[in-house]
This record gives sequence, C-alpha cells and structure tokens, in this order.
Amino acid sequence: MPKPRERIVSTAMVLFHRQGYNNTGINQIIEEAGVSKASFYQHFKSKDDLCIEFLNKRYEYWVSELDKFTAAAETVQDKFQKSFDFLIYMNEREDFRGCSFLNILSEIPADKEEIHRVIRGHKNKLRNCFNEDLQNDIISAHIYLLFESSILTSQLYRSNELIEKSKIIVQDLLSTPH
Repeated sequence: MPKPRERIVSTAMVLFHRQGYNNTGINQIIEEAGVSKASFYQHFKSKDDLCIEFLNKRYEYWVSELDKFTAAAETVQDKFQKSFDFLIYMNEREDFRGCSFLNILSEIPADKEEIHRVIRGHKNKLRNCFNEDLQNDIISAHIYLLFESSILTSQLYRSNELIEKSKIIVQDLLSTPH
C-alpha cells in the first residue's frame, strides 16, 4: 500500500482535477485517501500547500505526456501540429476538463499569492518552450495564445473544432516568411 503522503497526493490529483479546488474539502481527501487528519497535517500545513503539490505534479505529468506526444516530430511545424493534436488527445482522455491551472486560477482569490506564483511559473515555462522552438517572440506568443485559448474554448464548447482551426492558423503562421 502506498505511503500516506502518496495517497493524499494521489487522491487530491483526482479530486482537484475532477471537482475543482473549492469543491474538494480536506475531509473528503482524508476519507478517500484513507489517512487520519493528523497524518494529513503532518505532510501538508494546509489545503493550499496540497494545491501547490497538485499543481507541480500536474505540470510534471502534463509536460511529460506532451513531450511523448511530440517526440517523433521532425520539424518545428510538425512539433506544433502535434502539440495541438495533444490537446485533442487530452480532451478525449479527460472529458474536456480543460487546464487544471486555469481552472484553479478561476476559483481562488487574488490573495493566494503562492498558488498564483506557481501557476504563473508553470505557464511561463510552457510559454518559453514555444519561444525556444521558434526564436521569434511575436510568432511564438501568437501560437502560445492560440494554444491556451484552444484549451479554454474546447472546454467551454466541449468540442475540438477550434483546436483544428488553430492548427490551420499555426500552419499558416509558420509557412509565411516573417
């Protein structure tokens, strides 16, 4: 059986992603993880600390899956196309749940500065990946914004249609000399 900390994190991974941050209480996490309240607080000072652990683990998982999905890309253009295909794959796998980071961001108040800092940090890392591949700030920012908005709109409409259209826009952006 996994250790209590692992069970707490594993349970939070499922619940925060499925139910959201505000709709998941510490008591539910404790009950579903099969740990005592004392054990929870031995590992995490607060629900916010557990949220930060969730965000870090979710980022590791998400980037690992994205890297696997794009590993076979032979060109930058192909890598970006596969990145958008990855969004379609994740929507099918996770029933259009959207971005865990933005979902939590929409739930928490501005004074939860540490959670905001972690979300910004992970989003900046993703944005920098786009910039590293292109070495063009304007085009990479445009593609990054398409990527993020594709996640949001596919969640809103429960459809991959705008991801498919974004792929066409990206192809046009990358094939036009700048």
